[in-house]
Amino acid sequence: MDGFSSDFSSGVPGGAKVDAGMIMEQVKLQIAVANAQELLQRMTDKCFRKCIGKPGSSLDNSEQKCIAMCMDRYMDAWNTVSRTYNSRLQRERARM
Repeated sequence: MDGFSSDFSSGVPGGAKVDAGMIMEQVKLQIAVANAQELLQRMTDKCFRKCIGKPGSSLDNSEQKCIAMCMDRYMDAWNTVSRTYNSRLQRERARM
């Protein structure tokens, strides 16, 4: 058995080998999905509080515009922070 795959014959039908790299990719994907869900939830909460004064059965024109602009600004800010954070991470890794 090498360091990157394991034989989980007791838990996987047919004794298939599970690749650690594949598991890591699945975990990364699950983390990315969770992060996207959290981003969407925070953006929804913030923009709703900011733009909707009295909830009703529909949104008026100004509420629709406010929500659209709020979401655009939130995503722009998120992208700027993400790029800056990733850039700093890369610089730190290069120093090591």
